[in-house]
Amino acid sequence: MTSPSFSRRAHLQQLAFGAGLAATGLLPARLALAAQAENTPSEQRLVVVLLRGALDGLSAVPALGDPAWAALRGGAETPTALPLDSTFGMHPGLAHLHRWYQNKELAVVHAVASPYRERSHFDAQQQLESGGERPFVLSTGWLARALQATQHSAVAMTPAMPLALRGADRANTWTPSRRPNKSQDTLDRIAAMYADDVPLASALAQAMAQQDKSMGAEPSTGAGLTVLAKQAGAFLSAPRGPRVAWLEVGGWDTHSQQTARLGRMLPALDEALAVLRESLSVHWATTSVLVMTEFGRSASMNGSQGTDHGTAGVAFVAGGQVAGGQVLTDWPGLGRSQLLDGRDLRPTRDIRALIMPIVQRQFQLSTGAMSDVLPGASQPLGNLWRA
Repeated sequence: MTSPSFSRRAHLQQLAFGAGLAATGLLPARLALAAQAENTPSEQRLVVVLLRGALDGLSAVPALGDPAWAALRGGAETPTALPLDSTFGMHPGLAHLHRWYQNKELAVVHAVASPYRERSHFDAQQQLESGGERPFVLSTGWLARALQATQHSAVAMTPAMPLALRGADRANTWTPSRRPNKSQDTLDRIAAMYADDVPLASALAQAMAQQDKSMGAEPSTGAGLTVLAKQAGAFLSAPRGPRVAWLEVGGWDTHSQQTARLGRMLPALDEALAVLRESLSVHWATTSVLVMTEFGRSASMNGSQGTDHGTAGVAFVAGGQVAGGQVLTDWPGLGRSQLLDGRDLRPTRDIRALIMPIVQRQFQLSTGAMSDVLPGASQPLGNLWRA
């Protein structure tokens, strides 16, 4: 017969361990909501990562071989960049992405932008997420329209539904559960109550440490993004779970002290993407990951050692079937006469031409359906997938 003390100990250990798993996102409270069953789930998977605030593409992927680079941006960034080809390098904080590039599982798309040519984050994000030719001509998202045409499901790892998924009946949101904070006095009393029970005290301490680590992380940056990326991979790996996930990261508006800030943010993004891949496991082979931002930044640094709102920037496409190991660009050059308005990297590709082949591969849509998803978009970018 099991003793009452042993039964109580085992039960509370299970509760403490479960609390720790839920706090780290491994046992999500809203799993059933986010991972709706599909009638015919696709084997293809898609993850879209939006970098809100405008990533400086010339820092993430510097054009070291451009004749104007040394005068424009030469200095601390140049010697440490990881080589891509004779013209481009990669920020040293993107070590995982660089390895994917070397393994031909990551393609870089440079000098890319939406048709937007002003410098408002709000307007630029609205146009990028809606997929329109101008801000606010469309009220639903391009990803939502693709989902609606196919009745596939998606999950956004965000507290509120992003515009890109608005209009889709089978889109849901998910974020880690946040339990009400207990007073320190209450926690101290609980700890004292079980101080003499070593196994239970240890389990309780472990659970509280896991909860503190998870709750202390901002959901869109650093460790918080890693938690969301891991859970996104778990959702997409479920046999009848969603096949599309949306993540986003804020804080890329680097008007000041850009080098130091990107030195923290780019490695955090890199680590989260690596965790996403690990969580997907064997499904990486059928996954496409698109990383994009609303616009680029000024080619020259400002007086605060940052950059201002610009135009063209960089995007990344990764996955097991991506024709990686290449920088796809019609490079416009960085000479003063080559810059847009004498200040910005000139866009030579419409980002919707990059989105098109990714959507077509994921959803197998007809040409007519694609015109509804991305109205007015140009010819899709080629050479993006392995033969």
